[in-house]
Amino acid sequence: MGKTIWNDKRKFVWILSVLLFGAFIATSGISYQVAHSSLSAQIEENTLPLTSDNIYSEIQQDLLQPIFISSLMAQDTFVRDWAINKEQGPEKLIHYLREIQDKYDTVTSFFVSEKTRNYYHSSGVLKQIKDIDPEDAWYFRVRSLASSELYEINIGPGSTDAKQTVVYVNYKVFDFEGGFIGITGVGLAVERVRTLIERYEKRYNRHVYFVDREGHITLHGEAFSGGKTIQDTEGVDKLATRILTSPSASLTYMRDGKTVYLNSRFVPEFKWYLMVEQEEVDSEKKLLTTFWANLAISFIVTIGILMVANLTLGRYQRKLEFMASTDKLTGVANRQIFEEYFAKAMAEADESETPVSIILLDIDLFKRVNDTYGHNIGDLVIKTVSSVLKNQLREKDVVCRWGGEEFLLLLPNLELSHAVDVAERIRGKIAKRKIRVNEHEICVTVSSGVAEYNHTEKPNELINRADVALYQAKELGRDQVVLSH
Repeated sequence: MGKTIWNDKRKFVWILSVLLFGAFIATSGISYQVAHSSLSAQIEENTLPLTSDNIYSEIQQDLLQPIFISSLMAQDTFVRDWAINKEQGPEKLIHYLREIQDKYDTVTSFFVSEKTRNYYHSSGVLKQIKDIDPEDAWYFRVRSLASSELYEINIGPGSTDAKQTVVYVNYKVFDFEGGFIGITGVGLAVERVRTLIERYEKRYNRHVYFVDREGHITLHGEAFSGGKTIQDTEGVDKLATRILTSPSASLTYMRDGKTVYLNSRFVPEFKWYLMVEQEEVDSEKKLLTTFWANLAISFIVTIGILMVANLTLGRYQRKLEFMASTDKLTGVANRQIFEEYFAKAMAEADESETPVSIILLDIDLFKRVNDTYGHNIGDLVIKTVSSVLKNQLREKDVVCRWGGEEFLLLLPNLELSHAVDVAERIRGKIAKRKIRVNEHEICVTVSSGVAEYNHTEKPNELINRADVALYQAKELGRDQVVLSH
């Protein structure tokens, strides 16, 4: 399967290369010819959108770093372990935040604990977040975001200097079982972002600014002369609805007697619109210069797109291979890949005359858990049990989700008596494990059937013997381990 995916990936990259290079060359050439007779159409339909794409590419390089940093912090094992372990030794986290701030040259780095509501900053513990404090509303807004939204970007006063305006990236942090434990992130000085915008404006000779989903103008350079929102900005006010209801648009409006070409593009990472404006020009020399510049930029963008496409396809290739062999809910092996492990283990056992044992394990009264607490909690129980299984087995052992709440464990080079010991240890660990959900404390048990491979039997016969033993364990009152002779 991996070889087939690799061949498809290589073909796709080659086709994409030809299409991109051909499309850019053809578009640039045609645009230049058309521009002689209709400069306005050229600017509106080609030049400005292409410039917007180039600026968008630079934004991804220059401004997405804080999102990446915040994501790393939210996934950092140290941060999550520290928060889970009752936040002992605040100086350790403060040192960590200071290192993040120094390393990435941000104006702030922080972590707010859901449990204590302490606001940990690179300079110390600043305060406790309170739901009655308007300045802390951002925390509760981010906390209540939909599960698919992991972060929010907002602009506010500095944590330690209220006179400073900061662009914050607030990223939700979850524990290892998916429970919300706080918000972490970094901040960039607005002046630094404005410097980047002014660099784009100077490089491309365009006006660049950002607008949020409500139309508020969030960031702009010094040359910007509009209002606080696009709804009260002359000319753009008539286009506000079209801009805010479309992921991208190419529009024109009149300002001071001149036609202004506007390209808007929604940037999902920021949840803002990138606005790029250009006033009409009459110079043929300017047009020719723009043509060659666009051609060069097109080449660079094409190379960038191909690099991103290659990396993306590689990531999806690995993801497909992972999905084909892994149970989505628990992360353990699925039945398809398990059969390969199973056949290989039995073949090696036949060749070397070594033992192979299996454990067929079922969660007791699982339907009652689903009926009482709902399927989401049922899924949590299944994931918890799978986690215990993985922690109790050797590296060469294989855990498979065999059915809804059934797991099949493959134990190479392990005879029946030792396999029973493993099953008993697992049974005890799960029985002692308490799953806390809100005010509820859920305890579950498992029943297991254990069998050792008889070198004269087929795989399904071995599994059937383990299944019979599992059924006997259920009949004996559950929370039992029964071996098959």
